[in-house]
Amino acid sequence: MKTIALVDDEKRMLELIELYLQPTYNCIKLNSGKDVLDLIETDEPELIILDVMMPVMDGFETCRKIREVSNVPIILLTALHGKEKIVKGLRLGADDYIVKPFDEEELQARIQSIFRRTSAEIDNKIECSGLVWDELSHELSYIGRQVKVTPKEFSLLGKLLKNPGRVYSREELLASLWSASEWTDERTVDSHVRNLREKLRKIGFPIEKHLQTVWGIGYKWTSY
Repeated sequence: MKTIALVDDEKRMLELIELYLQPTYNCIKLNSGKDVLDLIETDEPELIILDVMMPVMDGFETCRKIREVSNVPIILLTALHGKEKIVKGLRLGADDYIVKPFDEEELQARIQSIFRRTSAEIDNKIECSGLVWDELSHELSYIGRQVKVTPKEFSLLGKLLKNPGRVYSREELLASLWSASEWTDERTVDSHVRNLREKLRKIGFPIEKHLQTVWGIGYKWTSY
């Protein structure tokens, strides 16, 4: 069962949303932006439904802070309406925006739509210890910071990430990542691995723990 964090300073609204969503989803009720930021540090939910008009830290600011550390889907739920507010929420990183009063069926449909989309994206996005390899956008990042790698380095890393624990020989990597028309030898693979390790080491990623050399054979990725 997927977990949804409900964030609202009004107890009655939290209970109403929980009533709508249970027993389909496991709901965690929170009263402030600080509460949800604390939650995602230890136990990130699959979705956050976030009220905008809250004291101390409103939903817009909370959304911005969440996006600094997480890509968890966010639905902003608020009495505020108008194009300006909607655009602001989406630009801050929200995935959807629902205006109160809302319809139960519409809320359920929007949640299902987000989960369908994120399920499709998971197949093309791999995360390991804060490192995110995104095949669709062809981007590599570590704790939100983009890592510049060459196309071959990106493909090499993806090959290993998609099959953790499997040992790839240098010959296998050459055959799958380089075309027959490209002049290469086994040292080319070693050179790309060396460059990849150096780039990830510089940004603080524990690369030695994950990208391992299997002497006499090739390389493997461990995800633990």
